[in-house]
Amino acid sequence: MAPKATIFKAQLEISDLDRHYYESHSLTLARHPSETDERLMLRLLAFALFADPQLTFTRGLSSTDEPDLWQQSLSGEIERWIDLGQPEVKRVRKACGRADQVVILTYGGGTADAWWEKHAQELKRCDNLTVLNISSAEGKALASLATRSMELSFTLQEGNLWVAAGDQSCEISPQRWLEAQS
Repeated sequence: MAPKATIFKAQLEISDLDRHYYESHSLTLARHPSETDERLMLRLLAFALFADPQLTFTRGLSSTDEPDLWQQSLSGEIERWIDLGQPEVKRVRKACGRADQVVILTYGGGTADAWWEKHAQELKRCDNLTVLNISSAEGKALASLATRSMELSFTLQEGNLWVAAGDQSCEISPQRWLEAQS
């Protein structure tokens, strides 16, 4: 029998001083058996970065046709497509054709650097694409906050994030490798 997903509950308090977005979100996440704590926490980080009442988690690793998160309009158009990792360029181009905005949140240190170096020129042609990178040290610090039941506070200001969970905290400063033109 295949291993089952592990369920995580997260209560997020988001204070985004840049966008003037101040909300609480109660989220339930299923962690795929092959997913690490780091990737799970990066999904939460992506949610906090782009928080919106319409932003939702998808089937993620269980689906090749959906991103990790997306924001859809009330009429079903994809407003924002968010993928984690180092997706294939073909997938990114397809996403750019389907969504108003596409965000790739890379992580993994040297593997992310190599992916960007290999594909940067081609990806820069996508006007609605933003590529952010989270350093290995920041990803590990974020992963250390993972528990099955979490209360996290995200404060965003000038592109930096402070994440607190009880008496533990970390600072995340995403590197902007590419900024969408549209």
